[in-house]
Amino acid sequence: MKIYTNENNTSTLKLLIAGNLAGARLELQKATLEDKFPGPKCLPLLEVDEELTFFSSNAATQYLFPVLDLSQNGKCQQMQEWEATCLQPAVTTVLSGKTASDVKQVLQSLLLMVDGLLKKHKYIIGDKLSAADISIWSTLYPLIYNSDTKQAYLSECPNILRWAEELNTAKAFQEAVKQWGGNVSGPFSSNSALGIPQITNLPTPVGSPDDVPVGVTQEEADLAKENWLNGLDKLQPPLKQEKLVLPVKGRRNVLITSALPYVNNIPHLGNIIGCVLSADIFARYCRLCDYNTLYISGTDEYGTATETKALEEGLTPRQICDKYYEIHNSVYRWFNIGFDYFGRTSTPEQTEIVQNLFMKLLDNGFMSTQSVEQLFCEKCERFLADRFVEGTCPHPGCAYDGARGDQCDKCGKLINAVELIEPRCKVCSHRPTVRPSEQLFIELGQLEPSIRTWLASVEGGWSGPARAVSRAWLRDGLRPRAVTRDLKWGVPVPMDKYRHKVFYVWFDAPVGYASITQCATKHYEKWWKPDKEYDVKLYQFMAKDNVPFHAIMFPASAIGANQGHKLVDYIFATEYLNYEEGKFSKSRGVGVFGTDAQETGIPSDVWRFYLASIRPETSDSSFNWTELCTRNNSELLNNLGNFCHRSLSFCANTFKGLIPEMQLTKTDYELFALVNREVVGKIRGATAIGVCCQLVALLCTLIAPYMPDTSRKLRAQLNLGDTSFRINSSNPSLIQYIPIGHKIGKPEPLFTKIEQELVDQMRTKYAGTQADRAKQNGEVKGDKSSNVAELEQAIAKQGEKVRQLKAATKDKSVWQPEVNILLDLKKQLTIAQSQPKPTHTHDSDVASLEKAVALQGDKVRQLKSSTKDKSVWQPEVEKLLDLKKKLAAAQSNTQATPVANSTESIADLEKAIAEQGDKVRKLKGSTKDKSVWTPEVNILLDLKKRLAAAQIK
Repeated sequence: MKIYTNENNTSTLKLLIAGNLAGARLELQKATLEDKFPGPKCLPLLEVDEELTFFSSNAATQYLFPVLDLSQNGKCQQMQEWEATCLQPAVTTVLSGKTASDVKQVLQSLLLMVDGLLKKHKYIIGDKLSAADISIWSTLYPLIYNSDTKQAYLSECPNILRWAEELNTAKAFQEAVKQWGGNVSGPFSSNSALGIPQITNLPTPVGSPDDVPVGVTQEEADLAKENWLNGLDKLQPPLKQEKLVLPVKGRRNVLITSALPYVNNIPHLGNIIGCVLSADIFARYCRLCDYNTLYISGTDEYGTATETKALEEGLTPRQICDKYYEIHNSVYRWFNIGFDYFGRTSTPEQTEIVQNLFMKLLDNGFMSTQSVEQLFCEKCERFLADRFVEGTCPHPGCAYDGARGDQCDKCGKLINAVELIEPRCKVCSHRPTVRPSEQLFIELGQLEPSIRTWLASVEGGWSGPARAVSRAWLRDGLRPRAVTRDLKWGVPVPMDKYRHKVFYVWFDAPVGYASITQCATKHYEKWWKPDKEYDVKLYQFMAKDNVPFHAIMFPASAIGANQGHKLVDYIFATEYLNYEEGKFSKSRGVGVFGTDAQETGIPSDVWRFYLASIRPETSDSSFNWTELCTRNNSELLNNLGNFCHRSLSFCANTFKGLIPEMQLTKTDYELFALVNREVVGKIRGATAIGVCCQLVALLCTLIAPYMPDTSRKLRAQLNLGDTSFRINSSNPSLIQYIPIGHKIGKPEPLFTKIEQELVDQMRTKYAGTQADRAKQNGEVKGDKSSNVAELEQAIAKQGEKVRQLKAATKDKSVWQPEVNILLDLKKQLTIAQSQPKPTHTHDSDVASLEKAVALQGDKVRQLKSSTKDKSVWQPEVEKLLDLKKKLAAAQSNTQATPVANSTESIADLEKAIAEQGDKVRKLKGSTKDKSVWTPEVNILLDLKKRLAAAQIK
């Protein structure tokens, strides 16, 4: 790693100290701002390799010396930002020789703040050294170790002096100072003083905006006026959305995909922001711009993970796919992900397109065969895919016994299944043997020149992570890669010799976009093999681990097939989103999952806004409950919500809800120019209210991709239809969305405050894994007494098994997994024994809920018949759905009440069945709404079961 730096730049100390603490080898290379070096003209600059360069000294410090305790990461970054924006400019100004009283006062107040922090803690953010200490110590170094400035500014800061001297005695700090070789007495030139421009003056209070130069050119003001007066007329005619979205000649056609989420689990927040939410925001923006937009995604359903999940849950792979498809679909609907079509890969369309692609590659000579050694289970009579094998990790120092055949969850390293120590079949626990199996391979090496040429022509429009990953894959050259494997669940290979094999999921999944488009439009070729006269651009969104398959593997397959297939134009890949103190994990159930977010009571728009604001675009970011609360309360409630509510309330209260006539002046148009440049200004009177309402309309448009529910609420309050809110993408500016004299709706608050108490509850509730949370909540299925008996029996059986294994061998790796199973069973028994009996719902509660459902249903029907405005009746629909859920739960509890006993007569049950049967028939005759009569059908079925049991007795 290289550090490019100029003379006497104390920010270089940050990098040297962090490097010494991390044990990194850093090469110091002198430079000036006139020299040519990687990255922006900013020094110091850390060059890690040809793909990664840091031009922010604080970011480089964090990279070299990261915060290990992720709960402290936010505080550390906050202090580093404060150092860069407040402390460093003030110190720079003083070191440049400017010692005016106001400058001195500002610096002393900042130093007293640092001293106060160090009075409470040993270090800046707590009791452990962090990058914040390194940044602040380096900035203060010339101030502390120059006797004149030390006396002038630090005489009242004993805690800073104690802390600084302690760090100065550390070897890493001493060596860094020697390597730096600077002079605390200066001179600090403007090019080298702390690596940033000096602050020449401090901000002073200003008076009325009319008295302050606004800095707007005449050209900008004229353009703002033109757009204000005529902007609506310049918008494209609204694009009529057809039922089947196909490319339109003469329009910009945008095809958007988000990486297909795997179907074996519930999506967590990292999955949502990395793929579907990012793509949805972009799709909504494209529709605002009147681009002809098709946004598709779906569940990735084939492969080993589906089969293993089916084994775990005792279901077939198809049942697993059906179950989790509905869960994914429900989660994305709650998050307002506006797919044009959300499909799945286990369809006939997928099989046809994948097999056709394979046969073209075979015919064109890009397929070969190789014999591969694989594990074979003689008991199951099948080759075992990597995830069907478990054993001890072969990597030195790990020896984790639960390692899978593809990766060890403990050390995180990749594994070849045949390298596992003491491997065992996940299905039957039998030890497999190694056998050869012939597989088909795609010859990526033959396609590499074409891939390199194509990649060079398009990667300029890709995100940084996408470029870095694709270049890394090409760096060592491409090798043949298997496209088939020995599984049952997948797209079958269309060759007699290989009928027992299926395609590897990496080969078939990217084709899912085409097959899902076929399901959505019936003419997928129009999007994926477009005619030249159609302008079609393909945008793909994903996390960085999916980049190789979208940037290398699938393009190689498409190029080899030579069928004129559309290749990706833009890839937007993200880094990873972490969860507070660690990583999200679907396999281990760590973090907040989509279903969890729904249960918090926090609106989906707040989740969308927060996730978009922390989107890990260039580096990993972290979800934090406190930050979610702060962002909602400050940015949404206080800023956006208050501005919109106050503007519309002034209009409603002062001008009877009518947009007032506005007498605009030159100053107003200059303000509009500033709005177009995202600078805030002030205006007065009726004009102010009118302009504020127009700004609300502009905000309503701009937030629509991010927070669609909030945008819909604002549209209702503005009393405007969907087509009023569009964007001219070639000239985005403030236009008159609302005509003079227009009557607005009723202003209402957009957001509610999230209390710290709720944040604390959520943090506690979603700590640990999903399994841990289920145990803590006492979610033990079945009747308590039977559950306890079953667990006691299982513990006795497992205990005997452990004793026999321990007696037979001292090899811990053999019996430790069985010990873990025994301990887990004992934990389950403890929970089952402490679980309270289920509460039962009285018939009177059910009756009252049935009445409430009927009344609310009437209310919804009346509202729907009176208006098509969904924002009016949707809240009432949600109330109705909630009442139906409560009714279903109450009826279930009533059903669960143990009524059938030895004294229950057959005659009573037959009578109850007859009455319940009549009730069901009447309900079915009165409505087609299944949710109304299904609970009653369930009661009828339960009565019939009890009758059968009584007759047997």
